[in-house]
Amino acid sequence: MAEQKRILIVEDDNVLRDVLGEKLEKNGYLVEKAQDGLVAMEKIHANKPDAVLLDILMPHMNGIEVLEELHKDPLFQGIPVVIISNSGQPVEIERARKLGAREFLIKAVFDPNEVLEKVRKVMEDDGTAPQGEWGVRTQNITGAGAIANAEALSPEKEDNPKKEVFVLVVEDDKFLRELLVRKLASAGFDVQNAIEGTAAFAILEKRKPSIILLDLILPEMDGFEILTRIKADPKNADVPVIILSNLGQKEDTDKALKLGAIDFMVKANFTLDEIVTKVRTVLNLD
Repeated sequence: MAEQKRILIVEDDNVLRDVLGEKLEKNGYLVEKAQDGLVAMEKIHANKPDAVLLDILMPHMNGIEVLEELHKDPLFQGIPVVIISNSGQPVEIERARKLGAREFLIKAVFDPNEVLEKVRKVMEDDGTAPQGEWGVRTQNITGAGAIANAEALSPEKEDNPKKEVFVLVVEDDKFLRELLVRKLASAGFDVQNAIEGTAAFAILEKRKPSIILLDLILPEMDGFEILTRIKADPKNADVPVIILSNLGQKEDTDKALKLGAIDFMVKANFTLDEIVTKVRTVLNLD
């Protein structure tokens, strides 16, 4: 029987860290986790992993500093590293590549299956083959599938005044939807989610949300149509709507704001924490 491969996930966002860990464990990998670079280096020295998933922006010791440590130590130079970052800046990508990173994924636009694919790829590659165009994920994956069960995805809520604040998430990308549900629920919010407009309006018939997070590119009807119908409904017209989209053109932003959205956030430009902070700000919870 083949020995299980050990993957170290280095990520300071506990929701993303846990989601990635669950996915890898379900696919037969042994998983260790670290919330920052210092803890990661301790774990690497104690038990050399077969691959590392590494965030860039972290407290105490960032991802680039971890890569520098690995790069200068012959014992660890060969560990394949997949960077997971909120930034896709060419200078950051090039710096990581020169320090030995094999792949680069942008958090807001990958799904767990892609992480599995990258992990398998980097562990099969001995690092000597020419890589050509380095793999950087920059396009959104529109995941198919049933609406996620928010209660099953969410940790138990602590006693918190925000638990009475109902957030509706309308997002068809399964991975991002699950992350948002977990993150908002862990922050104490009451969360429901829908994959498209029909499901969203079914929820709105029964409950009025405190705020709506709305994607634009959706099956059946797009976010602009959903936003128009929400604002035309006297029952929900006053509900603040934040657009979360990969569309970032000025005409898209202007159209959404003209239709009544309170804000427009380009997915790849914001972390989960920043989205939660925006929800708090809009609802005057801070």
